[in-house]
Amino acid sequence: MQTKITPGEAGEKLKAKGIKPSVIRIRVLQYLMDNRTHPAAETIHRSLLKEIPTLSKTSIYNTLKTLSSKGMILEIMTPEGEVRFDGYPDRHAHFMCYSCGEIQDVGVFCPSCKTQDLNGAVVMEEAIYLKGYCTECNEKKKLKTEKNHGPLVRRTR
Repeated sequence: MQTKITPGEAGEKLKAKGIKPSVIRIRVLQYLMDNRTHPAAETIHRSLLKEIPTLSKTSIYNTLKTLSSKGMILEIMTPEGEVRFDGYPDRHAHFMCYSCGEIQDVGVFCPSCKTQDLNGAVVMEEAIYLKGYCTECNEKKKLKTEKNHGPLVRRTR
């Protein structure tokens, strides 16, 4: 699901969070909101370098840090220790494919994750991370398994 955001809309979102709009900040925010692929900083840099040839990695990292500190984006840590970024900070879960590494947004909420028994602690962040095989990789895996071992059979009791 992609939602295109105009430079003007991105600038207004930045202003609403007390961030001075700049070309780089606007483009990074647009990129994250338009590409729901949960990219790494390097991916964002490579993509935006095509239109902003003087763009430095430092500018990307600083912009991501600013957007994250204001709650405009999420930082997602993969099991391999790679930091990825999500332009939609609203409450949602993530699904990561074991095979291709793709991270997808998932509408999963944890109603049983109440703040009971925290003895006064304050929850600042909630992260639900599901792992498995995406549809495409699952189909490849299924085809490979069927080719080598025949069709998969589910046993029921």
